[in-house]
Amino acid sequence: MRRSKRRLHPYAPAPHRRHLRGAAALCALGILLVPVSAAEPSSAGRPPQRLVRVGSEVLRLAHEAGRVALRYERGVRAANEERTRAARLAHQLQGQRSAASLLRRDAGAAAREQYRTGGFTAAGSPDAAEEPLELISMQMLEFDRRERLARMLIENDNRSRTLAAGRLSASVTAQALAADTARLRAEKAALEERLATSRSELNALAELTVRDGRCTPVDLDGLQEELQSGAQAQDDANRGAGVSRSGWTRPLLSYELSAGFGGTGAHWASGHSGQDFAVPTGTPVRSVGAGTVVSIGCGGPFGISMVVRHQGGWYSQYAHLAAPLLAPGHRVRPGEWIALSGTTGNSTGPHLHFEVRTTADFGSAVDPVPWLRARGVVL
Repeated sequence: MRRSKRRLHPYAPAPHRRHLRGAAALCALGILLVPVSAAEPSSAGRPPQRLVRVGSEVLRLAHEAGRVALRYERGVRAANEERTRAARLAHQLQGQRSAASLLRRDAGAAAREQYRTGGFTAAGSPDAAEEPLELISMQMLEFDRRERLARMLIENDNRSRTLAAGRLSASVTAQALAADTARLRAEKAALEERLATSRSELNALAELTVRDGRCTPVDLDGLQEELQSGAQAQDDANRGAGVSRSGWTRPLLSYELSAGFGGTGAHWASGHSGQDFAVPTGTPVRSVGAGTVVSIGCGGPFGISMVVRHQGGWYSQYAHLAAPLLAPGHRVRPGEWIALSGTTGNSTGPHLHFEVRTTADFGSAVDPVPWLRARGVVL
């Protein structure tokens, strides 16, 4: 029993190890029983056109949904800012009106006092003056006081009108932005529904290609470069330089880290040999560095997979893919799209299994997180 375990691929799911030999025998028998007429040599070398269409649709919908989501989030923030500005201006306007009420009350009290005393307030009664010049000085002080009070009232009224206009403008803008975000929310929901349908179809097609053993590269007819330039620019703006000074980058633009290197679980027979990235099906997978595609795997625990050879004798592997985009022998740049993520093989949900190896074969993996960090890439 132990010897049979040692012969197994360490990434094979433990609960099914005892069935592998029987399954292999059935597969061999199946090959003998399949009629020759079932083969389709005319299309064996070409990627299924339906997979090309669905892969392109997933990329386009994901790109458009991302743009709409970004506009929606910006609209929500802008509407909230305008509502906050309207509330702040309303508070300031209330303060100005309170100040105006006090100024008018003071002005009224001064006017009544001046009328009663013949032009002077109680504090500046003419009876208190001992010299004519002192009386004139008191009159000038009263004049300055009335003039200053009038200017304050005028400035307060002007400020109140400005605040009222600003509050009205902010309220109208907030309402317009709210209507726009409601439209974007509906558009976003419709795109996400279409995208979910396309991703489900892509998963089904990927499983079909694995069963048929036809994991040939999918040519998306220039769509990669069209969308990749915008995605790369967004990545550079949001997260710093996409490629480190030493020429390395992340295998994905947006992701959540899940199972790490060396972990144990029910879905691999020994320690986890890579780093998992939780991403939806159809997410573009990028080469972490310059190199050459050396192989494409089709089936087994890794499902559809790809290995890239880099300088210095290093290799990177990308597994559970929905479709490869490049053929073996193709030279790649850091950050170039090489595949679409999926959930083929030994996978319980859409994600990318990423490995860094010292050889092209399984069993030579190193922890990719510190390996990338040493090359200026932080996940």
